[in-house]
Amino acid sequence: MLLRSLATAACCVLLTTAGSAQMSAQMGAKSNAPLASPAATAEVSLDGKAITIKYNSPRLKGRTIGADIVPYGEVWRTGANPATTLITAANLKIGTLTVPAGTYTIYTLPNASQWLLIVNKQTGQWGTVYNQNQDLGRTPMTGKPVASSQENMSISFENTKGASTELHVKWGTTDEYVSVQAQ
Repeated sequence: MLLRSLATAACCVLLTTAGSAQMSAQMGAKSNAPLASPAATAEVSLDGKAITIKYNSPRLKGRTIGADIVPYGEVWRTGANPATTLITAANLKIGTLTVPAGTYTIYTLPNASQWLLIVNKQTGQWGTVYNQNQDLGRTPMTGKPVASSQENMSISFENTKGASTELHVKWGTTDEYVSVQAQ
C-alpha cells in the first residue's frame, strides 16, 4: 500500500513538472512573437522639463485610414489598447490650447481635410473610453503627406529648438502635427 502511494505521488510530480515545462515552452514561444501593437514612448525636454507620451503603436495590416481603420469624423484613441498618455512637467501651449503641467489623455478627431488634437483630463482608462465632458480642449493639426506609407503608427517630437517642438502623429501616408511651446 505504501509503495503504491509513493508510486502515485511520483507520477503526479512527473506529470505536473512535464506539464509546467510544456506550458513554459509554449508561453516562451508566444512571448518571442511580435506584438500587434507594442508599447512605445515619445520624449522631449523643453526648457529642461520633460514631456512624455506613452502609447501603443498599431499596424495598418492592409487597412486604409479614414475607411477601414480610424474612421473620419470619429474620435480616435491615437494609438491602440490603453489610452495614449501625455505627461508634462511644463505648462504648454499645444497649437491654440493652453495645457497646464500634469497628466492627460490624448485623442484625435481625424477628418479628410483636417485633424484635431484632443487633450482630455480623464486618465488611466482603456483607449476606447472617451468622455467629451473631460476635454481640456481641442486644437487643429496640420497635415502633410509622407514619402512612403508607414506601416506602424508613430508619435514623435520633431524640429525641437529651445522651448518649442512639433508633436507628430504619422501613419500610412499621413503626417499630422501641431506646434508645442513650453510656457
